[in-house]
Amino acid sequence: MTTLIIGNSRTSEMIGDLAALTPAQLRAGGCVAQRMLWFARDGDVLVLPFAPPPEYVSYVTGLTGTDAASLTLMVPPPGGLGSDLLTPDRLTDPGFLAALRRALGDGPPGEILAVYKDLSVTGLARALAAEAALPGYPFSAQAGDALVNSKAGFRALAAGAGVPIAPGTVVSGLEQAIEAITGLFDRGHSVMVKLEFSGGGFGNEILSRTDGVVPVGAPRVVVLPDRSAVLSYLERRWEWLTAGRAHRLVVERFFPGSTTVYAEFLVGDEGARLIGVGELLMEPVAVGSVLPAQTIEPETRAELLDGAQRLVESLRVLGYRGVVSADAIHTQDGQVLFTETNCRLTGSTHVHLVLDGRVVDAGYQEKRVFLERGGWVVPSFGAAVDRLAVANLSYDPTSRTGVVITSNEVDVGGTVACCAIAEDLAAAEEMHRGLGRLFVDGTP
Repeated sequence: MTTLIIGNSRTSEMIGDLAALTPAQLRAGGCVAQRMLWFARDGDVLVLPFAPPPEYVSYVTGLTGTDAASLTLMVPPPGGLGSDLLTPDRLTDPGFLAALRRALGDGPPGEILAVYKDLSVTGLARALAAEAALPGYPFSAQAGDALVNSKAGFRALAAGAGVPIAPGTVVSGLEQAIEAITGLFDRGHSVMVKLEFSGGGFGNEILSRTDGVVPVGAPRVVVLPDRSAVLSYLERRWEWLTAGRAHRLVVERFFPGSTTVYAEFLVGDEGARLIGVGELLMEPVAVGSVLPAQTIEPETRAELLDGAQRLVESLRVLGYRGVVSADAIHTQDGQVLFTETNCRLTGSTHVHLVLDGRVVDAGYQEKRVFLERGGWVVPSFGAAVDRLAVANLSYDPTSRTGVVITSNEVDVGGTVACCAIAEDLAAAEEMHRGLGRLFVDGTP
């Protein structure tokens, strides 16, 4: 059965206005799309924003046991934003659609796997007469994925499901925002404001009345000592905070010193299957992840799963199908408070579904720790592979341990992402210290 794999790694419903991205950010999004190679099996067709380097294709398929020669790699013509992202205008190009039909043998694929199922993907499925191949097509074809990826919509969903969330609210006007922010300030709390559509913490800002708050989950802290300072900040940042007044804004209490944990599921017609529980590494925004989560006790994990399952079941009843990550913070006083759901392939899905269970065979699931970080500066992808081998850090299929280069971003920042696979966290951390002796850690 042929799977059509679509690397639309950045969409407006995931991160906001794509036109506002810098050239480097656009290119980085295209590099991340190459990670869809991890999901490929023999005979699959991949649609990517630009052709991946042959050495990366060989490396990934060598680890997954996929016949690289059997894959069909397709790149649509450039669109209004160029050739770095799979924007909707590229996926609807008539010449590309004709070529895609020929690649599929003039019949629909057995399955369609996209990073995010927006209207351009559902339109592509419809053009190929492949609606049945796209999980949750009826829901996604009505722009349902935007509904369930909205951070504002999440708060309503979570409240309806009885799932604990941080105190706060959703606002649509500047006056509402002033009252929400100052109300939390008056109770002695700092505040996190969140764009409705953004990712990785880059759409968040922390607000505080005093200095000394350490940012976690947002790039910076803005000190606003009084109401007039709050008003000035909102007037200055309102266009950014609301994506040009098109979206709502989330205002919620910020909990210093919290860790971010998540439970990821695969949602089908009959129910949802847990595929992993992990923890995000924040410096101050997400730079990597570790799974299974290492800092939470069994009772906290049970609390996380209880809330996550209620959220996921609500999404399933709505009609969403596919990967869901239910994210939460574990506060210093022991609370588990949910913060968002990501209804798409996440930055960890390739670890949950491919590295853990395919590269590391299923018999070793729950017996390995996976520690992944990006930002390792390397001379070239080939040089990175060679240095790992010389240092005896390369993944060893016999011991099921070692380092896997999961993402190749050499084109944009000269970096790669690496996942250390080990029997415990200490061994995984030692592998990353070994990477530090081979490469430069370019993480901001």
